[in-house]
Amino acid sequence: MEKDEIKKVVKEGYARRAAQGSPCCIPADPCCGGGGARSISEIVGYTGEELRSVPEGANMGLGCGNPVAIASVKEGETVIDLGCGGGLDCFLAANKVGNTGRVIGIDMTPEMIEKARENAKKGNYTNVEFRLGEIENLPVADNCGDLVISNCVINLSPDKPRVFREVFRVLKPGGRIMISDLVLTRELPEFLKDSADAYISCLAGAVKKDEYTGAIRQAGFREVEIIDERAFSLDCYTDDPIAKALMENTGISPEQLQEVAAAIVSIKVRGVKAA
Repeated sequence: MEKDEIKKVVKEGYARRAAQGSPCCIPADPCCGGGGARSISEIVGYTGEELRSVPEGANMGLGCGNPVAIASVKEGETVIDLGCGGGLDCFLAANKVGNTGRVIGIDMTPEMIEKARENAKKGNYTNVEFRLGEIENLPVADNCGDLVISNCVINLSPDKPRVFREVFRVLKPGGRIMISDLVLTRELPEFLKDSADAYISCLAGAVKKDEYTGAIRQAGFREVEIIDERAFSLDCYTDDPIAKALMENTGISPEQLQEVAAAIVSIKVRGVKAA
């Protein structure tokens, strides 16, 4: 698919997710007792206390990690979240930056921005704002952020090097990134690379791990390091609507789907913009 078509597919898919409130990305362990977004989020690293601290509806089970937990967010900082969804990570960061800091959530899907703003009102957050925009063209001024976070979103972009150049631009000297995302240990089958369902389920846009971290370094970041890496599993997951759509629309078998999942890992990666 061409870049514009990919963006269109992803935007439409996430608009549906905003309306349905259902998870998108494949969870680390689908045998989680049917607990939906909460169970998925606990599996990928959120605590029950964190999930209880945010407005209802903010957690949509879309992440593959918890970047805020390991980002050492400080009071008074400006945090920018790429692909904010319903606002979960923004609200967790807002609780840490306090009244003297601020959090800016960016999402290209109007329905997600509307949902996040509604959640901010429910939670009476005054230090969070949500902006409509693409992560390849961030609606943020140069050198204004202390920290950029993102959670299972950059893998959806058809131009990841540009995303990381934009991240570098908006960070202050000495600013840092903490990103949770999906990458590959080997190439996906060709028939999945052009699958709309595979894009929406966070598979087809993923690139190899070295290519991902290389793009971060090429953007100018230093001290780039993967600080956590976890394999994914699709056990007990073949009845999920996303997995079923993949199988129905691509002809992939449950066994092939398992093989694809074995090529995917979830990473947490950090980096620093030189002061």
